[in-house]
Formats: sequence, structure tokens, C-alpha cells
Amino acid sequence: MLSIIEITAWHYAGFVAAVLVFLALDLGVFHREAHVVKFREALGWTALWFILAMAFAGLIKANRPPGEAIDFVTGYIIELSLSMDNVFVIALIFAYFRVPLAQQHRVLFWGIMGALVMRGVMIGAGAALIKQFDWLLYVMGGFLVFTGIKMLFVDDDGVHPEKNPAIKLAKKFFPVAHEFDGQRFLTTLNGRTALTPLALVLVMVETTDLIFAVDSIPAIFAVTQNPFIVFTSNVFAILGLRSLYFVLAGAIGFFRYLKVGLSIVLAFVGVKMLLGIWDIHIHSGISLAIVLAIILTSIIASIVAARREGKHLPDEDAPAEPPAPEAK
Repeated sequence: MLSIIEITAWHYAGFVAAVLVFLALDLGVFHREAHVVKFREALGWTALWFILAMAFAGLIKANRPPGEAIDFVTGYIIELSLSMDNVFVIALIFAYFRVPLAQQHRVLFWGIMGALVMRGVMIGAGAALIKQFDWLLYVMGGFLVFTGIKMLFVDDDGVHPEKNPAIKLAKKFFPVAHEFDGQRFLTTLNGRTALTPLALVLVMVETTDLIFAVDSIPAIFAVTQNPFIVFTSNVFAILGLRSLYFVLAGAIGFFRYLKVGLSIVLAFVGVKMLLGIWDIHIHSGISLAIVLAIILTSIIASIVAARREGKHLPDEDAPAEPPAPEAK
């Protein structure tokens, strides 16, 4: 191993700068023109982001104390797994608003930009509070156990924009056009600046991510309280969310038991936090193995059940098709 590098503000700045470069290339070069993202393209981008995350884990292993690389991978897997549940909610939002397939990538791109800022603020605040009040870890642990149990027994009640406070606030200050205006979030309606339906979709996606972050960020603090590991693992999971959406949106029927797996993961990491009260600690490698086993078991069980019902994965050149929209 090389000499241990101390994390400074410059490392955060360098990481954020690299992420912004990747995002600029994504929107300004690879997706400059709106187009329908096909399954094969999305799968390629998903693999690329995963490879980059594992390469970053290699850098951590080479330059930081033993165990931090495993903490990063564990946090990344947890965040990515929880993002899969977020993907299905986003698919319902797109279906509800009937977002054209060619415009979905743009919404996800800007949604992720907002998510990066929100996650950064929440992680910074969380790390500062835990450092000052370490008993908050046990509060988070109890919250995660409660959330995991609730997720297991309470079904989602669909997408309801009319109940979203952010949507209500946006409509209070701006008129809303009834039709999409290409990739625009703003348009002109009766001589006034107005929101397009695409803007409302973006607001829904942002608020949905904020709700998911309330669960996912405490979950990764169960793995490590190192803010750099928490932040970078979160960022890599979020960056892979766009391509993951286009991979999974057309195969939602193959993940029926994923929610069960995620609820067990949340409960497990919550218990892991609470065990600290009695000075009992589960090794990061064991935690990673348990989380992977739970997620893989739920996915395999889902695929087996779907195959028995005669369902098939989408064609590799087919666009992602979200579930049928709710009645408005």
C-alpha cells in the first residue's frame, strides 16, 4: 500500500470537479440531442458507472487505511440497491405525466444534479451532528428498523402530484402549460413565463429523491461515519441512477420481491447501528456479504417467479417502457 493520504477540502473539490466534467460530457456530448435511450445503451452506461465506482474503490484501497475500500463498496451497494426502489417510483411519475421517452433522460440528468446538491448538504449536516451528538446514530438505527418494517407491510399508494407541497408551491408562483414544449422546462403562456409539464415532473423527481435520501443516508452512516466515504459512495450510486432507470423501467415485473429485500437491508443496518449500544460491531466485510446476499436473493426469487409466469426481459434494442399510467 502507498502512504496514507489525508483527506482535505481539495480532495472533495477534485472529486466534485471530476463528476461535473463527466456530467458535462454526458449532457453536452453523448446526449446533446434528445433521443430514446435503448436497453443496450443503458446497460452499457450502467456497466461503465459500476466500473468507475470499483476503480475508485481501488484508489481508496491503495491510499487510505485498511477497511475504507470495503466501507465504500458496502455503502455503494446499499445506496444503489435503495436507488432501484427509487427507479420504480420515477417510472410511475413518468407514466403519470406521460413523459415522452426522448425527454426522460433530460429530466433524470437535472434531477440528479439537484440530488447531488441535496445529498451533499444532508451528508455534511449529518456528519457534523453525529460528531457532536454520537447518540444520534442509535436514533438513526431505530428509525431504519422502523422504516424497514413499515416498507415490508405498507404498500405504496401511487403517485399523487396534487398532494406534493413542492408542486403546490410551484403552481402558486407560475402558471402551468398543458402541453410539453420539447425539452424546455419553461415556456410562454398568454404572454407570461409558465412551467411546462416537464418542470413539474422534475419537481416530483427531486422531492422523491429527497424522501428516499431520508432513508438511504442514515443507512450508509451505519456502515461508516467517514463523510468522504459516505459522500463519494452516494454520488456514484446517484450517477448510475439514470442508466439504471432505463435498464429497469421495462423490467419492473422482474423485481417484485426487491422491496422485501430492501426492507430487510434497512432493518439489518438499523440493527447494526443499535448493536453499538452494547459495543457490538459487525465487520464491514461481513456486512457487505449480508447485504449482497439479501439483495441477490430477492432479485433471483423475483426473476424465478416472473419466468414461471412467462414474462420476458425487454429486447436489448427496445426502449424502456414504464408501467401503465394511473388514471388522472
